Amino acid sequence: MLQANPFTAFSPSLGGFVPGSLNSLAGAFPLVAAQAAAQAAANPSVRLSSAGLQTMTSSPGCVLLVSNLNTEKVTPEALFTLFGVYGDVVRVKILYAKQDNALVQMAEPGQTQTALTHLNNLKVYGKQIRVTPSKHNLVQMPKEGQEDSGLTKDFTDSPLHRFKKPGSKNFQNIYPPCSTLHLSNIPPSAAEEQLKEIFEQAGGIVKAFKFFQSDRKMALLQMGSAEEATVALVECHNYKLGESHHLRVSFAKNNIV
Repeated sequence: MLQANPFTAFSPSLGGFVPGSLNSLAGAFPLVAAQAAAQAAANPSVRLSSAGLQTMTSSPGCVLLVSNLNTEKVTPEALFTLFGVYGDVVRVKILYAKQDNALVQMAEPGQTQTALTHLNNLKVYGKQIRVTPSKHNLVQMPKEGQEDSGLTKDFTDSPLHRFKKPGSKNFQNIYPPCSTLHLSNIPPSAAEEQLKEIFEQAGGIVKAFKFFQSDRKMALLQMGSAEEATVALVECHNYKLGESHHLRVSFAKNNIV
């Protein structure tokens, strides 16, 4: 079980709370102590700053090293989408000097482990990627003037996080990569052939398609292989189908055929 970092009292000289016992903090600042405890329990990578605001801190076990990437295809956005299936991605850095390697920082260690379990040895854009824990506690943004070529991205404020909402159904629908994709947020005007064409443009063959009988806003779409489905997910998640409809794509629990 993950345990939150403890707090003591606020220290002006140190600019924040210093490690110790929550009990001593509670005596001097009962309201702040309660807030700190709630924040720490909800997310070990978030703490209260001296102004009482949420701030992201480094959290051991939140960064993954991803290697053997296809350098011609993989972007920070692609890794955000792929790893975002298994947790909320905070930052991505493709290493400037070795661009078949990247660091991916997740929101919390449990999500990091889930992503590692499901994505290690997965074939993505023709290459079998390797996912291992990193020695780093966080992904650093480039310093001013440092050459980066857009290889480091901060996704903290992205609207595309799947797991930010407490109690989200997404927590109950996490499945390993497979050839079948679950589509949602489909507008009423979208036809089967239109959707199949979108996914085939990602580079693969759609073997089967099926709208949900109970809810036509959702469908299952089966590609020729798990690799094809993975690329299709990366390329088609958040695809704009209408003014207020962006397609949501994840791995499905079962195949259609």
